[in-house]
Amino acid sequence: MGRFTKQDEQYMRRALELAREHLGQTHPNPVVGCVIVKEDRIIGEGAHTKAGRPHAEIEALKNVKEDPRGAKVYLNLEPCTHKGRTPPCAPKLIEAGIREAVIAMEDPNPIVHGRGIKALRDAGVRVKTGLMEDEARVLNEAFVTYHTKNRPFIVVKWAMTLDGRMSSDSGSSKWISNNTSREYVHRIRSQMDAIMVGIGTVIKDNPRLNVRLDGYEGRQPHRVIVDGFLRIPLRSRCLQLDGGGPALILTGASTRLERRKRALREFGHTVLECKSKHGFIDVYEIFQKLHDANIQSVMIEGGSQLQTSIFEEGLFDKLICFIAPKIIGGRNMRNPIEGGGIEDMKNAIELEQIVIRNFEDDVCIEGYRIN
Repeated sequence: MGRFTKQDEQYMRRALELAREHLGQTHPNPVVGCVIVKEDRIIGEGAHTKAGRPHAEIEALKNVKEDPRGAKVYLNLEPCTHKGRTPPCAPKLIEAGIREAVIAMEDPNPIVHGRGIKALRDAGVRVKTGLMEDEARVLNEAFVTYHTKNRPFIVVKWAMTLDGRMSSDSGSSKWISNNTSREYVHRIRSQMDAIMVGIGTVIKDNPRLNVRLDGYEGRQPHRVIVDGFLRIPLRSRCLQLDGGGPALILTGASTRLERRKRALREFGHTVLECKSKHGFIDVYEIFQKLHDANIQSVMIEGGSQLQTSIFEEGLFDKLICFIAPKIIGGRNMRNPIEGGGIEDMKNAIELEQIVIRNFEDDVCIEGYRIN
């Protein structure tokens, strides 16, 4: 490992574990874990649990069992130097007498980027960076994407049969995947800022677009509906405020249904007008609107028209595909991705960092788009 030891890796892995326990709970902040070590013993550790609550470094210092002077600190993300809802963390580490810091990665947020590391070094703290950086970046992939690409981290999810069908000819699609697969989807939803579908999916399936896990008390993601002509029925389940997070309806700027817009807003929902052509909303405009709404991650769960536009523009980051051991056949093939398609196989969209899981009889393939 070069300049890092196996013990360094062990302590950083613990910092990553502490951070991972709070995925989906800290928006708009990243997840961060902190481990304080003295004489090869952990004397304090902590994590950031929720926006507005103390950051990981402060929690770890609060939990130390002995004087931290001369200790070494492990962080999966650079400490901040600015005052937000909580005090800056780098000065607190300096005041505590920390002599060395091992930091997995720099903070991509421009108001922090590099400043925390510089503050530590200027105060005489030895700083080493880059240990398990890839793992740290994946852990905060939404936060990183939001601040480096100025758009949300985009996940596309679908379920299909062995013969590639997403529904029968009659339109039946409940349920292609099994209960265990769907529970996994709800766990992913709990870590996302938003769930997005096209209006066709709302009209056909009337989904709730929320997190439904036994005992779940965390925040609900925003429910985003792409609806060029504002056709969404006011009684749709995804518009029920007691069933999930607030709804954002993205519609065409030329839509003149002012009474319907007013009704949706009076019910507590947000209607955002976007550039569109013949009812088709510009996909770049969609993600710019979500970025402006401080949404850092979004999972698209249908329909094929929306997914096709996203794939044609190369605007997705991760794909999650469930394949059920079912065959239904039929004449009216409904593909996850439609459009003109790619003619030459050598130009096919490829994925990397592939993970294959089994949920009982279902197979789940996850992978990241190759940039």
